[in-house]
Amino acid sequence: MKTYKTLLLVALTSGLFLNSCQVTSQSFPFKLPKEKPNQPLSRAMERNYDNYMAPRPEDNELYTQFKYTEIKGLDYSNHDGTISRRDPSKVIFENGKYYVWYTHRQTETPPKGAKLSTETIPSADWDLSEIWYATSTDGFTWEEQGVAIPRPPKPNLGHRSVSTADILKWEGKYYMYYQGFSEASGLRGDDCPVLMSYSDSPDGPWTATNEIVIPNGPKDTWDQYSIHDPYPLVYKGKIYLYYKSDFNEKPNLVRMQGLATAESPFGPFTKNPLNPVLTSGHETTLFPFKEGIAALTIRDGNEHNTIQFSKDGINFEIASLVELMPAAAGPYIPDAFTDTKDGRGITWGISHFTSYNGWATNHAILARFDCDLSLDVNDPAMKKHHVYHSPEVFFKQGLNPKQKARIHEENQKLQNNRK
Repeated sequence: MKTYKTLLLVALTSGLFLNSCQVTSQSFPFKLPKEKPNQPLSRAMERNYDNYMAPRPEDNELYTQFKYTEIKGLDYSNHDGTISRRDPSKVIFENGKYYVWYTHRQTETPPKGAKLSTETIPSADWDLSEIWYATSTDGFTWEEQGVAIPRPPKPNLGHRSVSTADILKWEGKYYMYYQGFSEASGLRGDDCPVLMSYSDSPDGPWTATNEIVIPNGPKDTWDQYSIHDPYPLVYKGKIYLYYKSDFNEKPNLVRMQGLATAESPFGPFTKNPLNPVLTSGHETTLFPFKEGIAALTIRDGNEHNTIQFSKDGINFEIASLVELMPAAAGPYIPDAFTDTKDGRGITWGISHFTSYNGWATNHAILARFDCDLSLDVNDPAMKKHHVYHSPEVFFKQGLNPKQKARIHEENQKLQNNRK
């Protein structure tokens, strides 16, 4: 009898063990479901369905790789640092050609820092600059047309430098928003309120209002010193103008994005009470997407190297993680000003590369980027999961002398402790 009970217990125990190793109805399926399964999921799997537009990057309309092409047609004085082009606007298509505006500096020397700057020697790459523009029929070869927004005479705001412009088309007219410096950059927190000029044509002439359109914030607020990268879109019948500010004091600056809205290009603009609305991103690049707004958030902050999406243009969520993002991207957005309720996304634009060949000849160049962030394009090559780099790219990110000294000291301590 005892032997029988023992055999029965062994059989039951073995059966339980076998059943525990079998696939149950709660096991995750072999084929990744397109919709979130109705079963217990890990937090990672919950995020995979809840946080992104698709469970695979290949199917996520807001995931892409970025491809870059050198622009033809622009001269940089053999890259000696005396000519710089940076911070391009959105690209628009008018009169049978593409237009882009950008910060243009042409000075006798490269930037020398705030302490060495003069009326002719720039402190920074965007100092002593004007806003120029170029046109193209294919987006690859550009013809520079010259100055669009010059520096106004003293004592008008922006007499030191005008830079980082972006374009708005509103009721058949054109409006340019930009930063206006009245002192050399770097002397005090890059104080540069937003100014505006307007025109009946993208070719100008442009009329400056010589008034602050969006003022810096009051003392001790996050945007008290700087409102950079003004970036207007038409959304919900209004002008949604996004901007960046630096705060938290040097050397630990924090960069975040805010929003101000208006019913007229001349203002008044009302800053959103939830500002900052984006906690990351060095420059400001957004575009209509579906019923909401998508944002490229490069560099700086906990959520850098992401593309984010907001259904209301205010509350953004991470939609994808990406790499090699375009700096200061100015996309071609056909529906930027149509107040669309079905934004179609972007496929290309103009960006910049700064400090092109080192700090001694510090200057920036413009380049073209391409991507697939469009509901109307399906480019599988843009949806790959990584970019392969040769080992030399990684070795260039080597230790600095201070880090090498620290490691050497740590090794010496270990050796001494052995003795």
